[in-house]
Parts: sequence; C-alpha cells; structure tokens
Amino acid sequence: MEDHFKPKPWTRNPHLQSIFSSLRIRAMGKNPMADCAAEMIIDAGDDVRLRGYLSRRSRREPRGLVLLLHGWEGSSDSTYIRHTGRYLFERGFDIFRLNLRDHGDSHHLNEGLFHSALIDEVFHAAHVISNLSDSGPCIIIGFSLGGNFALRIARRHTAMPIPNLTHVFAISPVLNPHRATLAIDNGFSLYRHYFVKKWKNSLRKKQALFPARYQFDDVLQYNTCMEITDAVIPRYSPFRNHQEYFKTYTLSGDIFADLTVPAHIIASADDPVIPADDFHTLRGNRHFTLSLQRYGGHCGFLDPFPMGCWYERYIDRKLKEQAFLTN
Repeated sequence: MEDHFKPKPWTRNPHLQSIFSSLRIRAMGKNPMADCAAEMIIDAGDDVRLRGYLSRRSRREPRGLVLLLHGWEGSSDSTYIRHTGRYLFERGFDIFRLNLRDHGDSHHLNEGLFHSALIDEVFHAAHVISNLSDSGPCIIIGFSLGGNFALRIARRHTAMPIPNLTHVFAISPVLNPHRATLAIDNGFSLYRHYFVKKWKNSLRKKQALFPARYQFDDVLQYNTCMEITDAVIPRYSPFRNHQEYFKTYTLSGDIFADLTVPAHIIASADDPVIPADDFHTLRGNRHFTLSLQRYGGHCGFLDPFPMGCWYERYIDRKLKEQAFLTN
C-alpha cells in the first residue's frame, strides 16, 4: 500500500481535487452505512444537543467505532463524510457521523449560535459517542475545521482521557483560522462564494428560528468571510474581535508535545485553503505524525480519480498495523 499520494498528472490540479471531493456523484450508489443509520441526539453537556447518525454492523463484531467530524458548513451528509464512512463501514467499523451545532439542519436544537471555539461540547459529545463502541477501539477522523476539532480533542484527551480512544486523524485541518479565512476571501473566488452563501443561509435559519435573539439583516449584506466574522463574533460570542476569537483554536508550535494518543495529520502542500507554511511550524512527541503530501488539494486526495480516495486506504492501513502490533 502506498505511503505517498501519487495521482495521475492530469488529476493533480488542487482545485480539481478540492472541488470533486465534495461532488455528490462520489456518494452515489449503494451505501450500506447510510441504509442502516439510526438518528441520535447526543447530550453534549450544559443543555447542548447535537444530532448524529450511528451505523452498526449486524453480523460480525466490529473492528471499532469511527467518529466522523465534518468541516465548516458541511454536515453528516457531506460527500466526503458519506464516502469515507461507507469505505470504513465496509471494512468492519461501526460509524458515527456527528453534526456540529447549527450544521445538518440542526439549528433548532440549540438557541446559542455555532462558533469554532465550542470545543467543550464537541469533546463531551465525543466522550459520549466513544461509549457506543462497547469498550472497543474508538477512532476520530475530522476534515478541515472538523480536523481542527479532532486535534483539539486529542490534546484535551491528555488531561481528560477518553478511555477507548486509540487514534485521531485530521484531513486538511485548519491550523491558523486567520490565515485560512484570508485564503478563502482572497484566493479562488469559487471558495469564497461557496462559504459565504452557506454561512448566510445558516444565519437566516437561525434568525427565523430565534427572531428575538438574532438579527442578521445587516450582516447578510457582506460578501467576505472576514466581514461576516467581524460583525457576528463581537455581537453573538464572548469574544471582542476576530483576533481574540481565532486565537482560541489556532494550532501551532509545540502544541502537540504532550499527546498521549496517536494523532495523524494528512495534508497537502498545494491546499488552496490551508497555507502549507502552517504545517511546518508544528512539533510534537512520538504520538504525532504529519503526512504532508505534494498534491491533494483541500480534503481531496482522489485516486483513482474521482471515485477512489488515497487517505481512506492510508487510514485503514495504519489501523491494521496498530491492531497487528497490539495483538
């Protein structure tokens, strides 16, 4: 099995990799994971409720439970979530697809507005979900912003262990949200239009559900992620400005020096959203692994293009290697 992502030359374009990773065509066809999924509302502490979907294998004992965390303005039904979930379900894992607050049509579950500093509720939910593995291994895989949450869970695990957490994988994780936001706003305009449109739709839903608390009419006139951040964060979060807010989930330097669970980052040097320099600043202990590939785009790594996925094979191989070493 290959250790490096080696796509065909005509599929190396980072925008091609990034855009096709989310196209619905990749999630089409029979999906036994989705067919047996059961909806669950997870108590995430402090009266927070998060919606998710559990898919259990019925015939054989599972290899473990995989918790999938989508990216910003994605959901449990995002193509990359369904594709990876199907791949690992067919290879023996139970799958839990969690929606972050205000994602996946869950805006009504909590009056408070989503922001990326809400690590407490996601960590609490991960702890609850890990218990669904019946003492078997629990693996967390996060994508983009979900990768950032996954890495923060790995760090918090050091002080507050999740007993059966064995691995954390982060695909194209956000490390420096300020730089990532600027990359979205100032890079290929398609990404800015995509995220701004989805964020505005989310804010409209929240305002319609809780009109006495939220008023976004002025915010909906803005056309960049940074403008919306500067308007929303001081008004509806505990943070005074975007600098204070972004600092709460920036990951850099030796932040992974105290890990007690294996954490793997899979990223690409040509990611159009996450600057490659962000990855070069990271340092960690023996539990930390950075796999920085030359190609792959943002959450792409499609090979054979467009239906196959290299990081799915990489993750499955790493988990098999670990299982062999522990047996």
